[in-house]
Amino acid sequence: MIAKRRTTLATCCSAHSVQDGMTDLLYVLLPILADAFGLNYSQVGALRAANRSAMAVFEMPSGFLSERMGERALLVFGLVAVGLGYFLLAGAASFETVFACLVLAGLGAAFQHTLSSALVSRVFLDGPRRAALGTYNASGDVGKLTFAGVFTLLLGLGFHWRDMVTGFGVLAILSAVLLFWTLNAANAGGPPEKLLAHKKKDAAGKLGWGILDKPAFTSLGVIIFLDISVQGGFLTFLAFLMIEKQVPTSLAAFAVVLTLLGGAFGKFGCGFLAEKLGVIRSLFVVEFLTAAGILAVYWLPTLPGYFLLPVLGIFLQGSSTVTYGTIGDLFHKDRQARGFAIVYTIAGAAIVAGPIGFGIISDLCGLGTAMIAMAVVTATPIVLCVPLTRGLANLAQPASLEQTA
Repeated sequence: MIAKRRTTLATCCSAHSVQDGMTDLLYVLLPILADAFGLNYSQVGALRAANRSAMAVFEMPSGFLSERMGERALLVFGLVAVGLGYFLLAGAASFETVFACLVLAGLGAAFQHTLSSALVSRVFLDGPRRAALGTYNASGDVGKLTFAGVFTLLLGLGFHWRDMVTGFGVLAILSAVLLFWTLNAANAGGPPEKLLAHKKKDAAGKLGWGILDKPAFTSLGVIIFLDISVQGGFLTFLAFLMIEKQVPTSLAAFAVVLTLLGGAFGKFGCGFLAEKLGVIRSLFVVEFLTAAGILAVYWLPTLPGYFLLPVLGIFLQGSSTVTYGTIGDLFHKDRQARGFAIVYTIAGAAIVAGPIGFGIISDLCGLGTAMIAMAVVTATPIVLCVPLTRGLANLAQPASLEQTA
């Protein structure tokens, strides 16, 4: 069992690194595509939106499909789709072709977070689940930093972007082969056991969405939405805040990298924190320190505020490990994928809504007011912990199938 857990976690982490690395590679690839194809800002925005929209649209279907097919085949499909998207992108000759390639890559990326999270959560159901999910979450950030760094380095050494994109596409397809082999060897993520038709129908009728406590899950969903909206808003406007503090533009952009670097450690470490302190205490600590950190970065002199960013990143992004790790407690073990699909859809909406909402506040009242608003919103989940606490306490007692919704 221990070997199966380790193999599953290592495989899902590797796939996560590749998928997230190739998804966020667009941040450095889009300016090159704009130059190569003579794109305007609207077309650049359309490319990014197309990629993200494809991810969001297929997040929920991936969760439903996994209940019939298992996670393994769908994870392979996702990596192959991303690989083909980038492989075809290397030969693209027009904006329309680039658009189609990035839609294909976005579709493939949708078959990652929900499925891997559900698989890891189920395998570690009776083990250190939050620590495992924290490790999984952190692996995505490692991939983001690695792929962007390697691409930038090779570009500086004179490699052509088409050659590098081809290489990344091949890497994704090879990763799909390796993922299938390792998960198959560990007997993880395969098709669910076949049941007799009437039993399957009865079980599905009783389980429904598999939510074990509706008020608690509603509270968790709101917490995640607020949490991710602040993450998206802060990372979007951080460089502008640094520029207002008279930081040179290049260093202002690097402030985002520093924060993400801290976030990678936070996603890993906060899983262990949740195992040690419990969900509610960990959430209270992380959200309080995030709110305090945002205010400190805004109010402190430029240099101390700048160097505080990696520390702030630990809590700003580490909170997602605490919240996502709680999904397994609130969903039936056979409906884990649905739970993660719902939550990742909520997070996708939040990461779009956050920058828009805080951008409007910045335009109307100034960037400083928006930063204070972010701190206030970050502290709000502390109040929402009350129904979550009650729900988790009730579920800690033996529960029957009839408790599901």
